[in-house]
Amino acid sequence: MCSMEPVNRTMVSEFFLKGFSGYPALECLLFPLCSAMYLVTLLGNTAIVAVSMLDARLHTPMYFFLGNLSILDICYTSTFVPLMLVHLLSSRKTISFIGCAIQMCLSLSMGSMECLLLAIMAFDRYLAICQPLMYPVLMSHHLCLLLAGAAWVLCLLKSVTETVIAIRLPFCGHHVVSHFTCEILAVLKLACSDTSISEAFLLVGAILLLPVPLALICLSYVQILATILRVPSTAGHRKAFSTCSAHLSVVLLFYGTVIFMYMKPKSKETHISDEVFTVLYAMVTPMLNPIIYSLRNKEVKEAIRKVWGSRQARR
Repeated sequence: MCSMEPVNRTMVSEFFLKGFSGYPALECLLFPLCSAMYLVTLLGNTAIVAVSMLDARLHTPMYFFLGNLSILDICYTSTFVPLMLVHLLSSRKTISFIGCAIQMCLSLSMGSMECLLLAIMAFDRYLAICQPLMYPVLMSHHLCLLLAGAAWVLCLLKSVTETVIAIRLPFCGHHVVSHFTCEILAVLKLACSDTSISEAFLLVGAILLLPVPLALICLSYVQILATILRVPSTAGHRKAFSTCSAHLSVVLLFYGTVIFMYMKPKSKETHISDEVFTVLYAMVTPMLNPIIYSLRNKEVKEAIRKVWGSRQARR
């Protein structure tokens, strides 16, 4: 067995990311598609951040958290897309051991942060609609900074812990990661010792950051729906729904794809269709978030027109 043969426990200097190396035609197809999606993600999310900062009317808790979500989406896609694009055109699909650890840690952190941030945004909408008179006091600027900062720090500490435990394991034999990125479960398959501690940490983290935030989101929207239905005017219904519809669409998109990916029956071997869907799901959600918020939110559309108009006027 590998664990009984110290000679096989070599110091890992790099990993080979298998990705789509067996499908050169698919790589040629994915390169322009993923490049376009990444560009739209960068432009769309940067525009949301810029508009939220430049328009004073958007200096509210809702748009503060939306700006955090856009920054998060930029960081998340940037952890793996640039290297993946290089690998799609190159025969040498390697990543250094340190680079793999950094990529793993950042990906875990960004994914965890999105779960918490969506829950915080749902809580913000709950206070705004169900406690409108107390909302300015309850959701103060200090509390916004505290919630966002705590979420970022918590997710980073969790991800660093999971990554350190994983990379300290001995790796034997081949160093081929059956993925297009250093996904932690794919890397753990290469370890030649007991991975139960690492898997236990991942399980606890998954429980805390998937079902728990989703339950809080559902509870918030149940309360919001009950409050909206008590509003007598149709105009009041429309205004309340318009402030929540964009966020709810993002929640459904994010959790829908995650649940589909991780709850569907697993076959013993990963099919190429699963790999393609993973690429698209990891890129489509960050790309669509700013589109959803700009198309379904009147304030964002007006702010974009105002900022664009002022730039044109200065020219």
